[in-house]
Amino acid sequence: MKGGDSGMVEPGPLRWPSRPGLVPRRAESSPLYAYVLDADDGLAEEFDVPTRLAARQLATARVLQVGVGECDLSRWFSAARQGPGLLVLDGLLAFETRTGDRVAAELVGAGDLLQTPDLMADDLLEHTCRWRVLRPTRLALLDRDFAERVRPFPQIVAALLRRAGSRSADLDVVRAISSQPRLEVRLVLLLWHLASRWGRVEPAAVRLSLPLTHRLLGQLVAAERPSVSHALKRLAQAGLVTGTADDLRLHGTVQAHLDVLIAHPVPLVKRPVSHESRAG
Repeated sequence: MKGGDSGMVEPGPLRWPSRPGLVPRRAESSPLYAYVLDADDGLAEEFDVPTRLAARQLATARVLQVGVGECDLSRWFSAARQGPGLLVLDGLLAFETRTGDRVAAELVGAGDLLQTPDLMADDLLEHTCRWRVLRPTRLALLDRDFAERVRPFPQIVAALLRRAGSRSADLDVVRAISSQPRLEVRLVLLLWHLASRWGRVEPAAVRLSLPLTHRLLGQLVAAERPSVSHALKRLAQAGLVTGTADDLRLHGTVQAHLDVLIAHPVPLVKRPVSHESRAG
């Protein structure tokens, strides 16, 4: 979408390059409605048990389903314009904004509230945006009818407003991370930031299994894909971050990483291999 237009990405010199014949898929509406409080534990926790039972019956919403790939959500943003927006029930999406020849990305997942990306018109600077689904995703359509139904329960709207504020704060964190001059620092800070939400603690490391690519990581930390590849290789050689982009393991702690990279900056060199490792 360009400027305030909620339609498809317009052609032009800054158009996102796409494969021939590839058209963004549309989110499909499910014939079923979801009990939103059943699908979102955070919203359910806003109520005591008796009030939750009453709110549950009214807090229903149509469910949208979309598979992996570029997705056109414009129709559903229009439908939800007079309501809170689209609530991610599960899955993972990337919101990409393109200005000139650079693309910045944001990851959103379960619990995030999405609203139409009404970009301000700019006569001097063109920009486009798109949604890309990284994992099969379900969204609840919180439209005007939903807002009317839940009016007796203002806790729901208040919680959704806090979600919007949290998403804005998360973008500020990523913006601060991207201001770090050294790419390895940007990457480890981003990965720990993502791990706080999507990571899993294992005996030897924190595991981050997301459908990331070096290109997407570059869009998140303002770097080119080849630079990200080289930086991840150096981090792996130093034993800080190992694995592939879609299945990474963070070894140690974020403070230990920063001690190596900032407090005591030393060249990242390959760890010596023990005789036991060679024998194995």
